[in-house]
This record gives sequence, structure tokens and C-alpha cells, in this order.
Amino acid sequence: MADKLVSTEPATGVELWSGEVGDAAAEVAAARAAWPAWAAHSVAFRIETLRRFANVVRTQTNNFAGLISRETGKPLWETKTEVGAVINKVEISIAAYADRTPQKKLEAALGSKVAVRHKPHGVLAVLGPFNFPAHLPNGHIVPALIAGNAVVFKPSEKTPASGAFLVDCYREAGVPEGAIRLLIGGPEQGKALAAQPGIDGLLFTGSVRGGAALHRQFADTPNKILALELGGNNPIVAWNVKDLDAAAAVIVQSAFLSAGQRCTCARRLIVEDGQEGSLIEKVTKLMDRILYGDPFAEPQPFMGPVIDNAAADHLQEQWVTLMMKGGRPIRRLERPVEDKPYLTPALIDVTDAKDLPDEEMFGPALQLIRVKDFDAAIEEANNTRYGLAASLLGGNPEQYDKFWANVKAGVINWNKPTNGAPSSAPFGGVGMSGNHRPSAFYAADYCAYPVTSSEAETLRGSIGEGLRDPNLQED
Repeated sequence: MADKLVSTEPATGVELWSGEVGDAAAEVAAARAAWPAWAAHSVAFRIETLRRFANVVRTQTNNFAGLISRETGKPLWETKTEVGAVINKVEISIAAYADRTPQKKLEAALGSKVAVRHKPHGVLAVLGPFNFPAHLPNGHIVPALIAGNAVVFKPSEKTPASGAFLVDCYREAGVPEGAIRLLIGGPEQGKALAAQPGIDGLLFTGSVRGGAALHRQFADTPNKILALELGGNNPIVAWNVKDLDAAAAVIVQSAFLSAGQRCTCARRLIVEDGQEGSLIEKVTKLMDRILYGDPFAEPQPFMGPVIDNAAADHLQEQWVTLMMKGGRPIRRLERPVEDKPYLTPALIDVTDAKDLPDEEMFGPALQLIRVKDFDAAIEEANNTRYGLAASLLGGNPEQYDKFWANVKAGVINWNKPTNGAPSSAPFGGVGMSGNHRPSAFYAADYCAYPVTSSEAETLRGSIGEGLRDPNLQED
């Protein structure tokens, strides 16, 4: 009997879905066999197929959003925006394909031309995360399919039902079964997929630990594309803020949206020492008003549970570590329901803590750090091996220019949250937050490779130097 993977609802503990664990080699073989036919279709054909996919998802918005809410615990209002992003990704990817991978012909000498065209890699593996089980893998899959690749998609073992639903939508739209394959399984199946000789690349969104392991695994295969979008220990700097209510709202959104389970969530709030009192008072009052609970509750909560009890346990362990290092809790990380992964939004002052771990706390916990001046704020913002997102609240144009020029991050915002990056722009980080393969609008870059051709309708050939004169007799 084949092994089963079971998905449960984090908000209730009820079993939601189960399916047989798949075979990576078999799925890659099926994609490999189907890829030539899919790649042989015109770009226009593939684009129209993906537009049908967007229409299929549009008709399934409520069902899809409801499923994601049940499987992730995210409130229904939030999962509806995720399904909307899945739909919008198609037109964005069509525009990106034309902009980032265009066909070009340039005039050259003697009537010849230089042509630049792009080819698909072949079979691409996609490993999806649990926090956006539809939107984030879809951000890889749609541009990969438009470019002419076949895809083997392994959703997170924590959200397989959402991944299966997504694949059903592709197939209902007319994407051939061989061109989009679903691999159900856990870490072992993910490792097996990454190791398959029949893949031409792998597109990954997930943890730094997982990304580093893949980087090592791919070290001996430089012929394969590897795109990594990893986590962040993201700073949000509040400096000479005039509108404290607006700043508090942006800070709370940055830190606690999706129960803190976004790679772009703010993890560190950096403020001027001695000037933070009124702002922190506003932030904590707003934190105290946050509704958390069942994703279908009315009124709708701001945040639901984290993904499972293991994640909640790990976050509580990280919280204890911060206190043991000298952190001073302002709002504690509480576990209001003993056997469920609900956590309350938390704030801790770690200014005087020693030897703080440079880790991504993937949940609703924000660290406060007080500094003496703006230069120290920038230094503290960069005090991390990560480099995904950073925001400055307040300040003036000169300070923002300095912040932008000196902060090491792939997404740098001013008077905006750290999270909620636009899909119409590139998205990715530096340091341990990625490997310089930005996704979103730039996903087209790693889904096809450029081919340069020098072309002439008439064959001409001559060698001008280094040949013996044919009219001279040899001695």
C-alpha cells in the first residue's frame, strides 16, 4: 500500500485532505516525455492556454480561497487576495515575457544580422512553500509554462490540498497533464526531485536552510538553473515620525500580517533611543486590538494561527531564547489555546540583549532595538546575514536616499510596509535571502535562456592573415 500524506486544518485539527505520496523519477519522466510537444506550440498558444487558466481560477475564487484558509489558517479576506494574485499573475507574466525575453534582430556588417532569441530550459522543478501555497509557486509555474517548459511541482507537505487544487486548474484550462506534474510528498520527495538527472533546473521558495542545502546539492551541476527566494530578518526603521497612528498601523501590518508568516514581515523595529515612547504606546495599543482566531470567524480576524503546533513550539523556544539573552518583553508571545497553534502578537525590547541569534522568527514576534542616531540605525538594519526587505518610516528625502544607498536588501521601501511587494516589479534578496535570481516580474529571466545568432543569407568566407601566398613556389 502506498504511503499517504495527510493535511490537517491548523485552526481545528480536523483532517482536510489525504493523498498518495508520489514518485519523483516517474513524475520527471512524464514531464520529460511531454515537454517537446508543449515547447513546440507557439508562444501565442501557450499564452492563451494560461489565460484560460486565469479564467478557471476566477470561477473558483470562493472555493479556492476557502480551501487555502482551511489548510493554512489564514483569514478568508486574506486568501481571497491570494487567489486574486494567482489570477493577475498571468497577464503580468505575459508582459514580463515580452519585456524580459524579447526577440531582437540587429544589423551587422555586410548585410548580416545579429539575432537574440530565448529557449526554454526543458523540465523545471518547483518547490512551493506553505505560507502562500497558491500564489508563490504559481509565480514560478506560470512564467515557466509560458516560456515553453514542462513543470514538476511539489507543494509543501503542509499544504498539499492547495497545490493539488492549483494543478487541477491548470489542467482544466488545457495545460497538458504531462506539462504540469504534481508530486505529493515531504522532504524526502523534495530531495529526490532536486536530485533527478531529468530536470533542467529548480525554482525554490522557502527557508534559508533549505536553500543552502539545494545550493550545495547543485554545486556539481552548473548546467542547471537554480533560483532561490529565501527568508529575511527584516528591519523597519521609524525615525522622526510625524503621524504616529499611521506609523503604528504600518509597523503592525509589517510585523503581524499572515501571523508573521511572510518572508517580508518586519522582524526588527529600530527606533531612536529616548524618542520611542509615544510610538511604542501607539503600537502596543493597536496590537492589543488585533483579532486572532478561526479563518472563517465573524468579524474577520486580522490573523489566524501559525501553520501547525510544531511551528508554534519552535517560535516559543525562540522567544525564550531572546529573554534568556536579555530581552525585555513588552507584549508576551502567548499560546491562548493549548492544543492549537494560535499565538498572540508579541513585542520584545532586545536593545541590551547579548549574542542575539540572527534568525528569521517566522511568526508574530517583533524585536525592538533602540539606537543613538541615524547612522547607527542603518548599521543595525544591516546587522544580519539576510537582505530581503527593509523600510524607513518618517525621515526626510536626504535620509531616505542615505538609507536606500546603504541598506543591504532587495526590497527597500519608504513610508510603506516591508511586506506586500508588487508583482509588476522584481522581487528577491541579497545575502542569505537569495542567489540573485529575483522572481515576480523577473521570473521570466530564469525560465528561458538567451541564444545569440550571427546570421547572413549569403555564405561568405575568407582568411585575411597568416596564410602562405599560393603564387610562391616552395624551395
